[in-house]
Amino acid sequence: MAIVSRGFRGRPREDGAALPPGQYRTEDFPVLSTGPTPRVSTDRWKFTVTTEVGVEHTWTWRDLLALPHEKPRVDLHCVTRWSKFGTTWQGVSLDVLLDGVETTADHAMVHSYGGYTTNLPLLDLLDGQAWIVRRYDGADLTPEHGGPARLLVPHLYLWKSAKWVRGIRLMREDAPGFWEAVGYHGYGDPWREQRYQGD
Repeated sequence: MAIVSRGFRGRPREDGAALPPGQYRTEDFPVLSTGPTPRVSTDRWKFTVTTEVGVEHTWTWRDLLALPHEKPRVDLHCVTRWSKFGTTWQGVSLDVLLDGVETTADHAMVHSYGGYTTNLPLLDLLDGQAWIVRRYDGADLTPEHGGPARLLVPHLYLWKSAKWVRGIRLMREDAPGFWEAVGYHGYGDPWREQRYQGD
């Protein structure tokens, strides 16, 4: 069963919102990646949801553009301790993409172009908590920040918001992704400061 934390609050910032424990505020948007930056054209970009029984639901870039978009304004919290407030994005809610997908899965593995993976409880991708975003701050998303499209799950540390996203595999059992397999926390709640296994 997924864990969705509520009610944990960090140090207040000047405008009244909160900073999670152990974080500092930055106005920059640092770029942290392992390996080369994938360059994925929108002509060959596809996003596939694969259910636990192997049924695939695939969207092309044109399909994505035809779906209703939202403009979430969210704070970001990176496990390397920086937080950036009030970022603006444009993209499609996972509620839209997963609507009609028949599944009994409780877990999801996100896959990126370039081979990156990260795991999340499926519930954390629903109810207006996650998007596939293609624009940031009024412009197309650059490859350095995950363009042409990335996952955005702002209530968890930013490594869960996979850049260059290409699909989600739904799973009945949890399994670690790239960083989780080398010791990062399986859930990554910034308000509980869940940076590493055992936190």
